[in-house]
Amino acid sequence: MPDIRDFILKNLSLESAPGLPEIVLYRAHAGSRLSRLGDTPPYWAYHWAGGTVLARYVLDHPEIVRGKSLIDLGSGSGVVGIAAMKAGAKVVTAIDIDPYATAATLLNAQANGVNLTAFTGGLTSSPQADLVLAGDVFYDPVLAEKMSGFFSECVAAGIEVLVGDMGRKPLPIERLEPLAQYEVPDFGQAQMLKAKVFSFKGKWSQTP
Repeated sequence: MPDIRDFILKNLSLESAPGLPEIVLYRAHAGSRLSRLGDTPPYWAYHWAGGTVLARYVLDHPEIVRGKSLIDLGSGSGVVGIAAMKAGAKVVTAIDIDPYATAATLLNAQANGVNLTAFTGGLTSSPQADLVLAGDVFYDPVLAEKMSGFFSECVAAGIEVLVGDMGRKPLPIERLEPLAQYEVPDFGQAQMLKAKVFSFKGKWSQTP
């Protein structure tokens, strides 16, 4: 397997993030040779609607993150955490299960002139943070159930949770309160679609 950092620098292009002209990211293109990285899908190399709207919302409403410690969960490219740092967050910890995502997050943060912490792994209990930001984590039913349980623990511990998603089927809509909607592209496509930012609620609601 090639050196992670070296591969990203040599094979991806540093470009403005779709819908986020304030941020640049190392992004995939036709000659990126991502197949060399093995069987793990390189989700971190593409823009996703949920992460994009969450980053846009944070940049548009900096008071949400200003002076706070937060987690960017399922960070991918790190775009949400980078947006939070640009908006005045005190500390950002970006977490992803893919080591390439961790490397990309650190490189992207450096390219944007912000400092954050990034590590590869997962969380099994509510973190020491004021806020959890999670874009596009409800794409799989099993993962969605785990995320719902984890977010419930966070809310019970007094940690606010904001979710960005384009409305995928596993989304637990009965647990979510919509805060904003934007039209953005999803997963490397140019076509615009509607995606929302939600606040995750600690209790079940009968009205989505």
